[in-house]
Amino acid sequence: MSQHRRRAPARSDIRTRWLIVAVATAVVLVGLGLGLWTGKGAPGGTSADPAAAAPTPTPTPTRSYALSTAPRTIPAVREHSPARGPGWQPEQGGRVVVGAAGLADEGRLIAGELGLTYAGEKSDSRAGDVRLSLSGADGADPESYTMTVRDGRVAISGAGEAGVFYGTRTLKQTVHDGATAPEGVVRDEPAKERRGLMVDIARKHFTAGWIEDRIRELGDLKFNELGLHFSDDQGFRIESASHPEIVSEQHLTKAEVRRIVQLAESRHISIVPEIDSPGHLGAVIAAHPDLQLRNAQGVAATGAVDIANPEAGKLVDELFKEYAGLFPGSQWHLGGDEYRALTVSDPQASYPQLAAAAREAYGPGGTVADLATGWLNDRAAAVRALDRTPRAWNDGFYTDASVQPDKDIEVAYWTGKEIGARQPAEYLSAGRKVINYNDEFLYYVLGQPQTFVYPTGQRIYEQWTPRVLRGTEPVAAGYDEQILGGSFAVWCDLANSQTQDQVAAGIRMPLRATVQKLWDPREPQLSWAEFSALADRLG
Repeated sequence: MSQHRRRAPARSDIRTRWLIVAVATAVVLVGLGLGLWTGKGAPGGTSADPAAAAPTPTPTPTRSYALSTAPRTIPAVREHSPARGPGWQPEQGGRVVVGAAGLADEGRLIAGELGLTYAGEKSDSRAGDVRLSLSGADGADPESYTMTVRDGRVAISGAGEAGVFYGTRTLKQTVHDGATAPEGVVRDEPAKERRGLMVDIARKHFTAGWIEDRIRELGDLKFNELGLHFSDDQGFRIESASHPEIVSEQHLTKAEVRRIVQLAESRHISIVPEIDSPGHLGAVIAAHPDLQLRNAQGVAATGAVDIANPEAGKLVDELFKEYAGLFPGSQWHLGGDEYRALTVSDPQASYPQLAAAAREAYGPGGTVADLATGWLNDRAAAVRALDRTPRAWNDGFYTDASVQPDKDIEVAYWTGKEIGARQPAEYLSAGRKVINYNDEFLYYVLGQPQTFVYPTGQRIYEQWTPRVLRGTEPVAAGYDEQILGGSFAVWCDLANSQTQDQVAAGIRMPLRATVQKLWDPREPQLSWAEFSALADRLG
């Protein structure tokens, strides 16, 4: 009985092995049958029945994607058409290719920023590519662009090189810190053509490195102007060959300025130089005291040159000509504000030499205001001859002058506090083009002298628009097209109140709020808390 029990497992194993062999044989036969059925087992790989040779469709698993949402950027994109798909992230080995040689700078920049390879002009397409191209659309805003994320690729097409650059800024922000560019199409362009930061580098010396850092920041935020106010009573801050005697000990060399300009051009930022006159020329006067304005009692007027002296205009025009070669942009700021002779109650009595020169130039009714307006027009003619468009502060346009400022001088509107102040609508109704520098929102004055307080990004974001030119009230919507844009301004009245690093930190959120309102005319979709958090995430 014990022997019988030992044999039972043996017979069971035999049966199991036969069963396995039978099943395996059946599988092989079925496989051969399927091979013959599909024609793959027939000689020559064909089937006697063509209809039977057609492959049977096999369902493949697919992923389901939610409809995409617009990328979160500063400034916000104007339009996004959502789509379903995985989106795009930069991956090692990915390429940036361009459709035109002129886009090489934009291509190299974004490739370096995203860790991709710049491959130059290519016509082929690979997974992971970023392609930059010019759309060639006639009449389109050259700063407009389209960014398409589809099929694991990104295509950025701009009406001009600036538009392509702004598209790369959107992409850079969108994928920051490992994020994914959403599937779909972005169509974007700015509401205002002038989007600027102005820095008073005359009263306070800022290093070339600091200015270059601001240019990189401005470029990523889609600003396109940097104003440099480099001459004032406290200093003249750029090397000069024509008048080296006026240059302050701390200054930028021309080599440094050329690097600044080159970097700005690569970010599609125009440098707007300002040599303010006929006031705010104290650094020039220190080397040329014979040019200083004095009243009837012989008291010197701080920072003001005697505009009746032709040597004063000659010196300023010589500086214009010298620096036109250094700053290739199309814009030039003439200043024109706070001329001391026109801040007294009776300019004609206080400055009889100016009154006499005005009568000689403009007849018996000529006034000091006429003479000052004539000075402004002469300086405008000087920069116009250098192929530049002039602008001047609004308090350089005088109410009681019979001589009118040239029509092409753009108004840099900053204040309503000057003597004889006029509402912005008076400039606009006269057909003038205006740039918004509203000191209520956009003036960052070091040390907060007089009634100035440091502006906050939140107040700009929630209360200011380009139409709010003076105080807190907007001008009529009908004037919107005459308002070219706006500029945030840093003034260094009390220069030692902050370090340059503190200035950079202090203007960080105001800059972001300002460009949001200049780029997109709509009410912001994000709350200030959300906008601020986005700014922190983007760095």
